[in-house]
Amino acid sequence: MNTQSSDDALVLYGQRFESRLLLGTSRYPSPAILEAAVERSKPAMVTASLRRQGSNAAETGASFWELLRKLNVPVLPNTAGCMTIQEAVTTAQMAREVFDTPWIKLELIGDDYTLQPDTLNLVEAASILIKDGFQVLPYTTYDLVLCQKLVDVGCQAVMPWAAPIGTGRGPVNPYAMQMLRERLKVPLIVDAGLGRPSHACTVMEWGYDAVLLNTAVALSEDPVVMAGAFADATNAGRAAYRAGAMAEQTAAQPSTPVLGTPFWHQE
Repeated sequence: MNTQSSDDALVLYGQRFESRLLLGTSRYPSPAILEAAVERSKPAMVTASLRRQGSNAAETGASFWELLRKLNVPVLPNTAGCMTIQEAVTTAQMAREVFDTPWIKLELIGDDYTLQPDTLNLVEAASILIKDGFQVLPYTTYDLVLCQKLVDVGCQAVMPWAAPIGTGRGPVNPYAMQMLRERLKVPLIVDAGLGRPSHACTVMEWGYDAVLLNTAVALSEDPVVMAGAFADATNAGRAAYRAGAMAEQTAAQPSTPVLGTPFWHQE
């Protein structure tokens, strides 16, 4: 358990963020709804894919870039859709020029059905980008050995999934995720698979440092309200983790103290 203090900012690569929620920017019903969702949830960063929103696209692309600037929230570019190391590195370098930031969410996909990360090549891609000056947030599974290798090559934070992207199933392997949190000392951001605010609250209670959401908010019936619900749940989970939950008991324990025999039972 973390010790309580008034200063509980999220710190990634030495930079402080007041929010522990990161928000994706795709699949919203309209730009106005995306803007309102960001305003309601006040995320630390918003993600954007250069490959899916080309900077030279005409009207739609230009309006998207203008909206990102209007949001006034740090942008975390990602390499979504990349399936080779070279694709990911090239996309990251282009994103650095377009967004003028060293931040990159590294996605290197190994399976186009589950969108599972390429666990064989992810570490090499991260190493190349870190040596090139990027602040890499790698999207990965909850495999402990893989995550440790990412830390070993210089990743100062890791982004394991809770379940495959867009499924909304929540943490499907609580044991693996809790073990990962116990063993790794760097910030861990749950990226992908969360579908309900209760999922976000749960992983934050386990000690995860932040959550990244997109589909769960964008495809809800009311994305603005849902964005707020996830922000509140993330904060609640963090507060519960810092407060320290009671230990589970095998037998019932009375919650009301017994101060003496009630007067109506006296002889």
